[in-house]
Amino acid sequence: MTSQKDQAELFRSLHVSGNPIVLFNIWDAGSAKAVAASGAKALATGSAPVAMAQGYDDGENIPLTHALQNVERIIATTDLPVSMDLEGGYGADPKTVGETVSQAMSKGIVGFNFEDQVVGTADLYPIDVQSQRVAAARTAASENGVHGFVNARTDIFLKAKPDTHNNSMLDEAIERAAAYEQAGADGFFAPGLADEALIKTLCKEVKLPVNIIALPHVPPNNVLAAAGVARISYGPVPYRQMMKSLEAAASDALSSLA
Repeated sequence: MTSQKDQAELFRSLHVSGNPIVLFNIWDAGSAKAVAASGAKALATGSAPVAMAQGYDDGENIPLTHALQNVERIIATTDLPVSMDLEGGYGADPKTVGETVSQAMSKGIVGFNFEDQVVGTADLYPIDVQSQRVAAARTAASENGVHGFVNARTDIFLKAKPDTHNNSMLDEAIERAAAYEQAGADGFFAPGLADEALIKTLCKEVKLPVNIIALPHVPPNNVLAAAGVARISYGPVPYRQMMKSLEAAASDALSSLA
């Protein structure tokens, strides 16, 4: 069985600009098995689908203990590297962030998403504050000789409609990426960004591997790869697709005697 350290190194090596790792996000052990069977090279949970599958809203509403039990069960069913969405680290102060990351790493994950939005609000942490939080996450993710992949996420673009994204937002994102890199991040996640030119500039100006989420209004994966993206994830899209299909099948079954 591959060690957590080896899996973490493999996962990090899969982040290549122009040849991105594709993560079709999962939410439980069953979805993990299905995506693994598709030929996936790695697995990643999404906070929204994990929460919704358990009847919670996104935004750290699912108790951390539940989320950790869930990812532990996922890891028990696969030999693939597993990354976890830890949202905002379940706490504002760096110490709490570090404790959360330590708990998650102890379950066997190889990395995690860590966002700069103040959970439950529309605000972002100031860059210096978030950098301290990233640094705490980095320290905790490097315990026991395992270099967990810290995917530092900014919610700049999620907070605004796609047609309002502009160079000013891009400049702030680039500034945050540089600060997060200095604090020890391994990747930079810009969910919501959809403009091909802005994505290309982000990938050019940011030293970290860039992660873009494949939402319906985002360019196709081959275009993202050509722009320099190193990681493409799907967030809640797979879960919503499955739920829509399930609802339709149930509706057909219930109406079959009509």
